[in-house]
Amino acid sequence: MPKTAFKADLSRAPEQAKIKTHNRWHPDIPMVEMFRPGDEFRVECFDWTGGQITNNDSANDVRDVDLTRVHYLSGPFGVEGAEPGDILVVDLLDVGALPESPWGFTGIFARENGGGFLVDHFPKARKAIWDFHGIYCTSRHVPNVRWAGIIHPGLIGTLPSRELLERCNKREAELIATDPNRVPPLAVPPYADTALMGQMTDKKAQDAAKEAWRTVPPREHGGNCDIKNLSRGSRVYFPVYVKGAGLSMGDIHWSQGDGEITFCGAIEMAGFLDIGIDLIKDGVNKYGLVNPIFQPSPIEPHFSEYLVFEGISVDEKSGKQFYLDAHVAYRRACLNAIEYLKKFGYSGEQAYVLLGTAPVEGRISGIVDIPNACCTLAIPTEIFDFDIRPNASGPTRSVTAGVDVVATS
Repeated sequence: MPKTAFKADLSRAPEQAKIKTHNRWHPDIPMVEMFRPGDEFRVECFDWTGGQITNNDSANDVRDVDLTRVHYLSGPFGVEGAEPGDILVVDLLDVGALPESPWGFTGIFARENGGGFLVDHFPKARKAIWDFHGIYCTSRHVPNVRWAGIIHPGLIGTLPSRELLERCNKREAELIATDPNRVPPLAVPPYADTALMGQMTDKKAQDAAKEAWRTVPPREHGGNCDIKNLSRGSRVYFPVYVKGAGLSMGDIHWSQGDGEITFCGAIEMAGFLDIGIDLIKDGVNKYGLVNPIFQPSPIEPHFSEYLVFEGISVDEKSGKQFYLDAHVAYRRACLNAIEYLKKFGYSGEQAYVLLGTAPVEGRISGIVDIPNACCTLAIPTEIFDFDIRPNASGPTRSVTAGVDVVATS
């Protein structure tokens, strides 16, 4: 087993830990530990909320979660010899759940607290709990399904440079200014009050927190990309922006569908990652790297049969035609799949959670045939314990009666 470079004590809040995580990105956050190219090490991670969500049958915690206190990242870890312009090569050697926490959660976020991809259709908070059985998961709140996890870090990246920090803050502030009172907001600006800046302390930490990035979106350095195929056995190539690179990670998912559409749409969990590192000197210039690139795992679970739902860029409520709008088209594909699953006895919320957590495959299938983009959503049929394929007899309401995702009280 590789050396454990970061330990997550789930019995206390991340803010109370001796070696602290960070929930903001900033070039001056100190390295937790330095490694050499070729080293391997283990990193333990809190769930993305730092323990704000509990294993119970109420969605009050999802409704009330403080989204300024999320993405508690383990790290940053420095790499000797890494300089801006290099490529940091990261091998995800293993990913898994912590033995003391063999469960995960999924949330539909309320509109006033971030919402989700389909917030206009599902504006209220809901929660589902998932239990892990070896490589498989099941849920008492979403019955009649079982599948093997594609466990992956939702968030992994390198520290940004000063220039990149300022450039991204400027462009995101300009976007917010176009509609500053929008709910949910167009972007999340720096917010110092709840910033946890790793091993940075006192006035230096307070000043840095005022300009530090929030962790919600992905950016050029990686970050919160939520790519389900970034699983054990994957290799990632990150641009290096600061001396030492500063690799951090967290937000581990047991499973997720393409898009993570409920916002807290994966099966979120505390867990560990075993990491191997290497460097490609001057790699950014050699390969023209702007954002990270990666190789998927060779050992992901595979499914032999899918049911694929199409969507086009026509608004589902007004019927308005959009021009090659993949966002609208993917929303329609998701809504079409939800309506279909409801015919078998799932509630709309259960179907929504399924599309966020199950290993569904999302695609931009056509982006050239004016005026309609075509997006598709493929659901693996083997995850259900009944047949969801269309037939002449019509759908059978096979879902366990009286079970649903939990609401707020």
